[in-house]
Amino acid sequence: MSKVTIRDVDFSGKKVIIRVDFNVPLDKDGNISDDARIRAALPTIKYVLEKGASKVILMSHLGRPKGKVLDSLRMNPLARRLSSLIGEGVEKVDDCVGQEVKAKIKSTDKRIVLLENLRFHPQEEAGDEGFSKELASLADMYVNDAFGTAHRAHASTTIIAKSLPSSIGFLMEKEVKALSFAVSPEKPYVVILGGAKVSDKIGVISNLMRKADKFIIGGAMAYTFLKSQGIDVGASRVEDDKLDLAKKILDDAGCKGVKICLPIDHLVVDNIDNPGIKAIVETIGQGLMGVDVGTKSIQFFKDELKDAKTVLWNGPLGIFEKEAYARGTKEIAFYLAALVGVNVIVGGGDSASAAKKFGIADKLTHVSTGGGASLEFLEGKELPGIAVIPDK
Repeated sequence: MSKVTIRDVDFSGKKVIIRVDFNVPLDKDGNISDDARIRAALPTIKYVLEKGASKVILMSHLGRPKGKVLDSLRMNPLARRLSSLIGEGVEKVDDCVGQEVKAKIKSTDKRIVLLENLRFHPQEEAGDEGFSKELASLADMYVNDAFGTAHRAHASTTIIAKSLPSSIGFLMEKEVKALSFAVSPEKPYVVILGGAKVSDKIGVISNLMRKADKFIIGGAMAYTFLKSQGIDVGASRVEDDKLDLAKKILDDAGCKGVKICLPIDHLVVDNIDNPGIKAIVETIGQGLMGVDVGTKSIQFFKDELKDAKTVLWNGPLGIFEKEAYARGTKEIAFYLAALVGVNVIVGGGDSASAAKKFGIADKLTHVSTGGGASLEFLEGKELPGIAVIPDK
């Protein structure tokens, strides 16, 4: 890792402001339904405290308040959960900048302070330099450990690093190292892509086409590829404006000797929410839509994975959120978890959610905490939240 990490820094007696990614899912009652992102930040927080920091000031966004103060998106539940996980009190303040915040940080006897939701201020997403300097004035040093927002040039993720001595935390370091295996893989290398849109994955396909031996494509995006070959996909979701692009990808893969594996059968329904027809077919009839890969496709994909040394998985193979349409994603997830001696990297987003849902996340090499950030990294883009940290 070429960037300055927290291992390279002396935190003794310093106030340290850390950008974490506490954008956790909440249920309808405002309770945290998955605290994985809070747990992922614990090693960095503990390390900075163990190395003598006088205060650790944590900042994050939660949800999309769009510059407005929303009680439903306050950070109070996160402070309580963090306190429980880390085993000491956490001081939650009611804003993230201003004299009252400074006074509270100075007066509290607690070592950990959690600022209010950054996105209650529109200046955060605007990357406002004045706002970033206000945040910087709270501390002596800055640590970015929020990989999930590293692709955003926001005030707290990028601009603040211009005002303070800066480093990256353990989670950020772990993400970069793990995802680098997917960019410079041990071969044979298989990339599994799913989800709704071809357009969301074009950058990943283009960047990895030179490195992958084969692509396995499922989810709704598979129907755009199939239709581009003149195959009838019924009422399945298709990006009609991307048909030429899908055909070009298939042609390019053929020229480069890269194998593209598309579903050979499908679970189809006539109505996603209340199906009167539900069947596995090889040819999708009129009025029917594909919602998952079929039995033959699952076995086909497993056969294509069995000799892999590196696997990148980004995107589900069907509508896995609905149990009736989750089989393809679930079976491939369990198959990946059972592979021995294989680097299996999950690129965040829905595939990370699926890995957690099926209870196999801890059996994989790495499950990214960043959806958009992992995509942009895999596309070969420089992430501003990392780029701004000085090199060693």
